[in-house]
Amino acid sequence: MRFAFPARRRLLAPAVAAGVLAPLLAVPGAEAAPASAGDRCAPSAKAVSYSDSLNKTTFGGVAIGGLSGITYDKVSRGYVSVVDRSGTQPASLVFLRDPGAPRVTATTALKRADGTAYDGTNFDGEGIAVAPNGNFLVTSEAEPSIRVFGRDGVQRGELTVPARFAVTPGGEAPVNATLEGLAISRDGKRVYAAMEGALSGDAPATGEALRRRVLVYEADGRGGYRLARQIGYEADPGYRVAEVAAYDDGRLVVLEATFTAGVGNGAKLYAISDKAPDVSKVANLSTVPAHRLAGKKLVTDLVTGPTLGATNPQPQINPLLDNLEGMAVERSAGRGHRVYLISDDNFSANQVTRVITLQARLP
Repeated sequence: MRFAFPARRRLLAPAVAAGVLAPLLAVPGAEAAPASAGDRCAPSAKAVSYSDSLNKTTFGGVAIGGLSGITYDKVSRGYVSVVDRSGTQPASLVFLRDPGAPRVTATTALKRADGTAYDGTNFDGEGIAVAPNGNFLVTSEAEPSIRVFGRDGVQRGELTVPARFAVTPGGEAPVNATLEGLAISRDGKRVYAAMEGALSGDAPATGEALRRRVLVYEADGRGGYRLARQIGYEADPGYRVAEVAAYDDGRLVVLEATFTAGVGNGAKLYAISDKAPDVSKVANLSTVPAHRLAGKKLVTDLVTGPTLGATNPQPQINPLLDNLEGMAVERSAGRGHRVYLISDDNFSANQVTRVITLQARLP
């Protein structure tokens, strides 16, 4: 059964949040923090609009859904997203125009170097970035991997991922919680790949494992990237790292997300710097002092923001939210930044493919 959703709505009234197929984690303090009226997303953002125009649609026979990651593509002068777990249909890139009221302009199937197609059985697309030469960098969290694809969708190579990041039992990464976030610096000289969950070797003796690793790659001068270092990041209790986006030299926005069945989704944006010490040689991140991790500053907690009049097929604290998995950040007029968030509907009738537009003040 398919659901119909409104195309686009502007600012209306109070709020409550949306759903995702993720670990059943609590939304800390959510019941005590209802959504706000107006457009303010405290402390440093405001909601501009949202659009469901991509929801449950097709383009050229390709089902548009499962979108994870979104970034600007200067070659197409639009945006590109990657399909997460495409089932038996080929793994694909989806090209968009105008994320405020998005429409699909093209799709490109992703293929191995020999021309055979990747699909949902062997590719779990999560993050996407566009290199200065126009190639696409795409993470798959099945292994995990960071593959490089040409404009034709054919694989050209891949970036090195340390052995301990392999999915258990071959490595220390949990299943379905590996390299979720991917970003490239504005100058194209650094690539960031962020872990959704914690490595088993980074778990504390007791309590929840909150500390994640971010792989930092640097341009090698030959059109590729080499692994240079790792930085540590501590997620909020109950939250996972869903995405990262670069917005300035050495500065990133981290999207943290959570979901509880019957309660809904939570999402927070934090600003961080990549100037934290290298933790590549640290065996267990839980043992290092906090000052050796990337410091983070809250940009907004979207649960407490406005609903913009949105509805959602699942119970939500704020019905504007769903399974937010992609984020693009751009400079806008003045000192602000425009932030686009896209949700992965998991090809489920109970979830929504939605693009949310925010205006934010980033440090």
